[in-house]
Amino acid sequence: MTLLIVGGSGFLGAELVRQAVSVGHPTAATFATRPGSAPDVSWYNLDLRDPRGVEAVVAELGPRAIINASSGKADWAVTAEGPVRLAIAAAKAGSRMIQVSSDAVFSGMGPRVHYDERARPDPITPYGAAKAAAESVLLVHPNTVVARTSLIIGDGQSEHERTVHELAAGTRAGRLFTDDFRCPVHVTDLAAALLELAAGDTTGVHHLGGNQAFSRHELGVLIAQRDGLDPSRLRTGLRADSTLPGPLDVRLDSRSTQRKLRTTLRGAHQFLAPTA
Repeated sequence: MTLLIVGGSGFLGAELVRQAVSVGHPTAATFATRPGSAPDVSWYNLDLRDPRGVEAVVAELGPRAIINASSGKADWAVTAEGPVRLAIAAAKAGSRMIQVSSDAVFSGMGPRVHYDERARPDPITPYGAAKAAAESVLLVHPNTVVARTSLIIGDGQSEHERTVHELAAGTRAGRLFTDDFRCPVHVTDLAAALLELAAGDTTGVHHLGGNQAFSRHELGVLIAQRDGLDPSRLRTGLRADSTLPGPLDVRLDSRSTQRKLRTTLRGAHQFLAPTA
């Protein structure tokens, strides 16, 4: 299976590249600023705002599947419109497409906090709105999966882990919210699940969150304990009392997707357990 990983030099993209190469998939990847360092990978500089560039790369490679793991944050042209350009190119090339989406497409407000694949997006941030708009790839290309995920954690490399280290060291001001809940997932589990979806034939919306919900503070404590930091240095607060925009309580229900996968989407209590 020939793969094109868009955003291959990013945190998730690099893990996708690593796993794809390790199992022998011919792999190409794109980057926005600098290529990754993985061997045996063809690297392409790609701007998702450029429709001709997108079509040229996809047409040249003719991949079996494309996984879009790029991160343009709230940049509408990249995060919302870029995936549509990619889906159009994928449809022309006969390539399967996996669009990585986010739990930020949900508001986390009102009586509903558990969101399964049938839940309709109701974003309340610019980033969430851009990610929700990108899910229109389902209308552009029938052979597409939209894979919504949550906070992505690694083995020290994620932005969430770096934040906890900086807060514990006192080099960063801020608080970890106790009323802001998510279903964090480990980057290795997420990448393996995405590669499974890329190799399969299912389409539509799939949820790839960890199997447990945690507040931002609870997650921070687990990270601190794993890394030998003092959890008491992590100050707490309420998002509801802050001026920071964002959903409060978004718990992805991933059970339906999990039943289709060999990969287990572990909870943070499992993948953040202290090692001896």
